[in-house]
Amino acid sequence: MCRSIKTLREPYASDVTDDDVRAAALQYVRKVSGFRSPSTRNAEAFERAVDAVTTATRTLLDELQLKQVSRD
Repeated sequence: MCRSIKTLREPYASDVTDDDVRAAALQYVRKVSGFRSPSTRNAEAFERAVDAVTTATRTLLDELQLKQVSRD
């Protein structure tokens, strides 16, 4: 969907920060809304959406059960 959103789970990424998760959420909301920067009247809804996607993304990453990969 959006090429600038990177995969945030192991083994594709390690040490994923809250900033990484929020950046991915921001890119998603920008893509879906069609706004790079929303107008003043849409800013609150835009930020709520980014917050909601950030929370959902963090929950998903925390709850994924991944097969352990041996790094010998």
